[in-house]
Amino acid sequence: MEAPPSASASHLRPSSGLSHLSYAHATGSPRKLHFARRKHRSVRASFSYDDTVTLLDYGAGNVRSVRNAIRHLGFNIKDVKKPEDILSANRLVFPGVGAFAAAMQVLNQNGMAEALHTYIQKDRPFLGICLGLQLLFESSEENGPVKGLGVIPGIVGRFNSSNGLIVPHIGWNAVQITKESGILDGIEGHHVYFVHSYRALPSDANKDWVSSVCNYGGSFISSIARGNIQAVQFHPEKSGVVGLSILQNFLKPPLSSRRKTTYGKASKLAKRVIACLDVRTNDKGDLVVTKGDQYDVRDHTDQNEVRNLGKPVELASQYYKDGADEVSFLNITGFRDFPLGDLPMLQVLRSTSENVFVPLTVGGGIRDFTDANGRYYSSLEVASEYFRSGADKVSIGSDAVFAAEEYLRTGVKTGKSSLEQISQVYGNQAVVVSIDPRRIYLVSPGDVKFKTVKVSTPGPLGEEYAWYQCTVNGGREGRPIGAYELAKAVEELGAGEILLNCIDCDGQGQGFDIDLIELVSDAVTVPVIASSGAGAVEHFSEVFQKTSASAALAAGIFHRKEVPIQSVKEHLLHDNIEVRL
Repeated sequence: MEAPPSASASHLRPSSGLSHLSYAHATGSPRKLHFARRKHRSVRASFSYDDTVTLLDYGAGNVRSVRNAIRHLGFNIKDVKKPEDILSANRLVFPGVGAFAAAMQVLNQNGMAEALHTYIQKDRPFLGICLGLQLLFESSEENGPVKGLGVIPGIVGRFNSSNGLIVPHIGWNAVQITKESGILDGIEGHHVYFVHSYRALPSDANKDWVSSVCNYGGSFISSIARGNIQAVQFHPEKSGVVGLSILQNFLKPPLSSRRKTTYGKASKLAKRVIACLDVRTNDKGDLVVTKGDQYDVRDHTDQNEVRNLGKPVELASQYYKDGADEVSFLNITGFRDFPLGDLPMLQVLRSTSENVFVPLTVGGGIRDFTDANGRYYSSLEVASEYFRSGADKVSIGSDAVFAAEEYLRTGVKTGKSSLEQISQVYGNQAVVVSIDPRRIYLVSPGDVKFKTVKVSTPGPLGEEYAWYQCTVNGGREGRPIGAYELAKAVEELGAGEILLNCIDCDGQGQGFDIDLIELVSDAVTVPVIASSGAGAVEHFSEVFQKTSASAALAAGIFHRKEVPIQSVKEHLLHDNIEVRL
């Protein structure tokens, strides 16, 4: 269920149905936020047999994007509120998000599991997405073993990262179709978006179900099809126009089953190009996209105003059209105030997700908070509201630094940090840790207790070594922890991805800090996003050729239209680097 906007954070309450309350109870997470309810305007005037889609939303993660994609295609939505709604559905979409065990617990407690099993056994039109595919199998090793619905033979296991494979599997990958499946018509040779740490493997026992496979550390099941039962491991609602065509094929199958001609050349996991929007209120109170110069976002003029580079929703929509693989919103003053009091930022997410069908990440101020009225909000509640407003991933900054420091000091995972809580409920693939380090030059690597590198370019006094000191509060406060140590610690605590910034390179346009990115990306097994310093297309190919970074992020060069996203991708393709086109 989605949560619409309200007048203030103190009036938040769940939307209709029992899903969020049941999920909170089943997972032991704190109370959910309360939002005033409003009806959504549909693209059609009334419900009918042909244009109504039943949606099973059990209350975890970003289901708003699936809603928006379905509505974008001209269909209305009926929410499942009780098991009977599943049994009476004409077509059912189950966009599972989060952890396997928590999902099965909610489905069993609400009587949904039995209804789902019955519906599927009757071969009624069904589309499972991501976890909605995994739950069809016999069991999962995630926090388990945990018993699944048992429709398809097989066990869902974690990707094996012991050989250096980056896990989670995040990004745009190609699928190989193994049998005719109407919903996959026309997608072979194109990239679709995956984000998961667990997968099911093809076998003789389930070969009649498998309709496509994907290669990542070996072949795994990317979709199944049998009769009217369909499910995909990837996210069609986040796979751009290709994903929308998959949803369209399920919701309104074409009259002809003849395969469409495809011209895609996708063959493997693509490197991602991410557009970042640093968002804050200016001195007039307007929410604007800005860009810093070593984290300073004010113009050096007499007025000293915040740089205004455009409106967030408009820019995000344009970057989607330009081919950005993801869009990231960073609320750069979120560390100061209660983030859920920032209703304009929540509305930016809601509005953006209506027309942008690639992953959205939001960061800034995700931590435990007590408001002016003395009411306590956990970081899990804060993240949950971002997810319900349209975010696919949340980015944690300062709070992750403090959690890592405590973990390294005590060696104990308390389970109470924002990082641990959110990854436990929503899965580590939903949690990004943003690291903001500053380069500190050294004469000798033995001068500090932190991991050092021999720098490519000597320091101002000819220093040949450096360590990278992490900062908090928007780069304003240095901490006694290095980027290497922080990255290793947050991976242990549950981070699924690392956004690696560099204060020294920010806004300089001289390229990414290759020394830093190589140091961190070689130290962890989760994906690393290179950030700060891009000024030309060559900087993107350099970071992908010289480091293990999975993605590269830029902001100012896109905002100022100095380097178009398409030009970056064409250059990468020319350098034989796989990208999504």
